Amino acid sequence: MKKKLDKKQIYKKAAKIKLVIADVDGVLTDTGVYYSTKGEELKRFSIRDGMGVERLRTLVDVETGIMTRENTDIVRRRAEKLKITELHLGVTEKEKALDEILVRKNLKEEEIAYMGDDTIDVAIMKRVGLSACPNDATKFAKDAADIIVENKGGNGAFRDLAEIIIDAKIKKQKGK
Repeated sequence: MKKKLDKKQIYKKAAKIKLVIADVDGVLTDTGVYYSTKGEELKRFSIRDGMGVERLRTLVDVETGIMTRENTDIVRRRAEKLKITELHLGVTEKEKALDEILVRKNLKEEEIAYMGDDTIDVAIMKRVGLSACPNDATKFAKDAADIIVENKGGNGAFRDLAEIIIDAKIKKQKGK
């Protein structure tokens, strides 16, 4: 199990972040699968998480991204609505997708934060500058995360991470 960071260490890492990437199921949504009466798959997203995306963009100029195995119109529409700039759907090898982002955007690993909740996320969580997971994530994700946020996936977990990054960047700008 990875030793968790103290607040000062977390804020030092968070102040460097330029891009926050999140998994979808278990992070931006709960882990439930819902179906309409017509058999269509539905997802429940948190409005609070959406506000976190907006606040990152408008307050501290941090981009956001989604990286998920899924390739659905539901996720695509949510990303468009929130003006998420990095959309990676149908990704089975998240580390390769991360490598592509690093090269294309000329970023360093330490400038990326990632929020995941399960085994598929662990390798990328170990590489990025700041890793986080919802408080209902699997043991594997919790062990890999720098931060285990207060809220559950789909219930404000992303917002928790967003506010940490926003606070750290504003404090750094003010020289605190």
